[in-house]
Order: sequence, then C-alpha cells, then structure tokens
Amino acid sequence: MKKATRAQRDFLDELVARGAAKDPGFPRLVKAAVARRELLRRLGRRRVQLGFSQAEIAEQMGTSQPAVARLESGDVDARVSTLERFAGAVGMRLEYRLVVPTRRPRA
Repeated sequence: MKKATRAQRDFLDELVARGAAKDPGFPRLVKAAVARRELLRRLGRRRVQLGFSQAEIAEQMGTSQPAVARLESGDVDARVSTLERFAGAVGMRLEYRLVVPTRRPRA
C-alpha cells in the first residue's frame, strides 16, 4: 500500500475535520471505510501471491471478473457474504470481533 504524502494527509485530515463538524460520528465512519478497503486490498494481494487470475477467483466465488476487479479496487461497499466468498476463494476465512470503542479523555 502506498503511503500518503504529507499534503494528502493534511487534505484528508481537513476533510475528516469538516465532516466531523457536521457529524461527530464521521471520523468513525471514515476509519471503518479505510479498514474495509484495506481488507479488500489484502485479499487482492493474496490472490496475486497465489497466482490466481481475477477470472479464476470470480469463478470460485460465483461472480464475474469485473466484480472481483471492483472489489480489489476497494471502491465498493461489499457485503459480508461477498467478503466471505472472496476470502474462501483465496484460502482464508473472516473472523468477527466486537469491541467497545475507547473514548478519548476530554481536554
């Protein structure tokens, strides 16, 4: 995964701050979206490591190659069942964990 430049981080921080001003839960949503995107990219890297084409994975998942390409790009909000099928197709499985978020002390 490419690291963001300082200018990109500053821009993203500004966007999140603006979103948080409108909705205090916005930073949490952004964090969750970033985590989902990274999960999909990890599955894509695993596919490449195993030497499978997107078409081969799509066949195992019961979907199309373009659908796998969209998943790997991280630009879709994939359903859990889709993530499970993708993970299974690359010899992995998803694990679920519920956690209580930690709250930052107020200054």
